Amino acid sequence: MTRRQLLAGLAWAGTAIRTGAAWGAATQPAPSSSDPLPLRPLGRTGVRVSMLAVGGAHFLRQSEGEGIRLIHEAIDLGVTFLDNAWEYNRTRSESVMGAALKGRRDRVFLMTKVCTHGRGKAVALRQLEQSLRRLGTDYLDLWQVHEVNCSNDHETLFEQNGVAEALLEAKREGKVRFIGFTGHKDPEVHARVLARQFPFDTCQLPLNVFDASFQSFERRVLPELLRQGIAPIAMKSLCGKADPVRTGLVTVEEALRYVWSLPIAALVSGMDSVTQLRQNARLARRFVPYATQEMDALRRRVATAADGRFEWYKTGESRNCDRPQMEKWFQELEAIPADPPTPVPEGPGS
Repeated sequence: MTRRQLLAGLAWAGTAIRTGAAWGAATQPAPSSSDPLPLRPLGRTGVRVSMLAVGGAHFLRQSEGEGIRLIHEAIDLGVTFLDNAWEYNRTRSESVMGAALKGRRDRVFLMTKVCTHGRGKAVALRQLEQSLRRLGTDYLDLWQVHEVNCSNDHETLFEQNGVAEALLEAKREGKVRFIGFTGHKDPEVHARVLARQFPFDTCQLPLNVFDASFQSFERRVLPELLRQGIAPIAMKSLCGKADPVRTGLVTVEEALRYVWSLPIAALVSGMDSVTQLRQNARLARRFVPYATQEMDALRRRVATAADGRFEWYKTGESRNCDRPQMEKWFQELEAIPADPPTPVPEGPGS
């Protein structure tokens, strides 16, 4: 597919996203491990993506070779949605993912994020060119603004020559198919951004069983996304560090099943090993939504711990709101050459 072919208009996907049961699995038997990974509509875009997405920050935690292997296996398992960001692993996440996608680019829905953090259009467009070069592609399926977390982001995003103008220009020129924003600090920040009625296609937000009871994106933001036809992309299903699983409050299956039972398009999961990837793919294949009563019971079971102790990204200081520090950090990253991806040997097979 060429960039020119991507300049088609958007169409409503035709599937109303209202409740978890809307995915149609509630009355069906659990799939077997040989079934393909289920796809879901990406809001109003007309595109369907795998309900499980590979997070771009974690897949390099063992080694670059293991990261390549993880991406290859994910694609072979039916994962179509890959997440990334310009800054992840000091830009290496994009470069290594680009190497992994050689000969496979047309099999995935590729997303990366622009990391302007209060800076404007020129910075955003420069980062876009660097991302395209590192990922070894001439277009992105989805380009999102990273970490919209600050109390004034609803103003800085949309100011003259701001990052919102870059999103529209890149989409108009066919360098990106769809546009969105992400954030995990404060649902009120998301709500103020959404109040601008900007034509976002997607929004990435933290959703988990604890969120429903504490500064909740599920209650404050998710309904507005559905009202506007913006595709919700979930993250932080295990609260970023999997501490609720380690302490025995929830199992991985309970945590992922809860989020998949919400009306989301996909869950971005930070998987740092092929073992974790295979586990999550199995859970996706056999997924059956929780009934409303089951979800309520799970929320009640963990309610005493739903006070922010696990959702540290909501309670701590947001690093990207310190503009001088961000300037220093990103000047260092911007000095890293944006070389096209080079081959990286895969890690050993299992």
